[in-house]
Amino acid sequence: MGLLEVLWEQVSLRGTIALLAVAVVVSSLVTTIQEDRQIKAIGHRAAKVHSRLPWALDVIYSVVQATIHHTNLEKWTIFFASSGTDAASGGGNGSYTAEVRAVSRRCIFTANPENIKAILATQFGDFGKGDIFHREWEAFLGDSIFVTDGQMWHTSRQLLRPQFVRDRISDLHCFESHLQTLFKAMANGGALRGEDQHVDMAAVNGKVMDISDLFFRYTLDVATDFLLGKDVKSLSDPDQEFAHAFNEVQRIQNIITRCGPVFGTLVPKAHFRRCLATMNAFVYQYVEQALRLSPEELETKAKSDASYTFLHELASYTRDPKVLRDQLVAVLLAGRDTTAATLSWALYELGRHPQVVRKLRAEILDTVGPDRTPTYEDLKGMKYLQNTLNETLRLYPSVPFNVRFSLHDTTLPRGGGPDGSLPVAVPKDTPVAYSTLVMQRRADLYPVPSDSSPPADLFSPDRWATWQPRPWLYVPFNGGPRICIGQQFALTEMAYVLTRMFQRFDRVKSFMQEVDGGKPTLKAEIVLQPGDGVRVAFWEAKEG
Repeated sequence: MGLLEVLWEQVSLRGTIALLAVAVVVSSLVTTIQEDRQIKAIGHRAAKVHSRLPWALDVIYSVVQATIHHTNLEKWTIFFASSGTDAASGGGNGSYTAEVRAVSRRCIFTANPENIKAILATQFGDFGKGDIFHREWEAFLGDSIFVTDGQMWHTSRQLLRPQFVRDRISDLHCFESHLQTLFKAMANGGALRGEDQHVDMAAVNGKVMDISDLFFRYTLDVATDFLLGKDVKSLSDPDQEFAHAFNEVQRIQNIITRCGPVFGTLVPKAHFRRCLATMNAFVYQYVEQALRLSPEELETKAKSDASYTFLHELASYTRDPKVLRDQLVAVLLAGRDTTAATLSWALYELGRHPQVVRKLRAEILDTVGPDRTPTYEDLKGMKYLQNTLNETLRLYPSVPFNVRFSLHDTTLPRGGGPDGSLPVAVPKDTPVAYSTLVMQRRADLYPVPSDSSPPADLFSPDRWATWQPRPWLYVPFNGGPRICIGQQFALTEMAYVLTRMFQRFDRVKSFMQEVDGGKPTLKAEIVLQPGDGVRVAFWEAKEG
């Protein structure tokens, strides 16, 4: 090849790259101009999250890094501070609503009660999971209640609602049977090596353990027992292939979502698919067992068999194995992870607040004594117990970050204009991320700290004796038509576990200071859980 041909190829290559770069810039400018016109026709822009690189590549990178390193709360705080929409820095407008154009998509972030109220309730028809979210999560959650809208969502909700009626959630036997195994595992300092392992129950006193790991095992056993009629015995088997696969699918799915539709395609998925296959194989074996029963057999079983389960009930409504699989996975996610995480956070805080433990235990003993198993009415009647759970969920809401997509052109009531007081334009298919974690910790939404009003970031169940949150400030179970249908089941299970624990133990001590320096690691994949576990020790109450 001659010199001229080589030079021509180089020029041609450089020219092509230059033309592509120009085309991308021009396309971006045209898109921005069109978007500006559309936004002006609907409402206003929110303040912009500070970005140094084109297409907010630095913002995308920082979001993924925050997810990996469990610093999402800090990242959102920076977003609102850099956009001038917080109230903490002194110069912000306090709307806690900002936007960023990431690659080709405008995204809105909010931690404003008025906006969250609009998304979940007053403008419920304007916001939903959307087609984009459904596609991203379909492999994991299928067409379940968590990823669908419209009639499909309504059908799922109607299918699941009867499973959480009062008679079902007030039957506490399922909690008690697995709790005795939990106490045995606590004395062992961790999961048992088989159900028949001998354990010295007195060995629990002063033994440091990760109670969070045991809570996740306990709630998995309860959830699988309740849903499938047979628990996986994770408290008596340290090696749980299903639990590991379930955790890994959630972790990778969360990273894919945070990367966005463009960069999410670059996330390696071989491990994700292997774990998904393990998870599906586990669930489908129970689905197939249920479908072997005819509708007539299911009806007979419902009337006479104590082993009639959640899955049997679902199978009496539909014979579609995929529908059963999708709803089971969704309820397993909600039934195991949210409850275990909240119990873990409760013990994280109780371990460093002995005065709260004393008050909580006094109420428990006054109500049910040291031995009697509590009834549903007992649990609901213990105000300090309920306040302890409320305070835990205030600081550590189960789902700290969530997203909705606009189903058509609409607005959010706050965050637009120079002072953030005007409506924000939300064209169709715009993702709106909202954070209950950020909102429920906003100091500007609480009374000025005093002896009777602790600071917003302080764990204090006593605040609930005199304080009631403003409407839509406290939404740990969401709100509006999509409010969590398993809320009462979860609260009942958590209250039962704490009651039985503090009938048995009169002292719990945290050993987390040397692990996290007193600042908990907020691991927010789907559910908010302690990123470093919860290392505590318990002491049994002395008789007499």
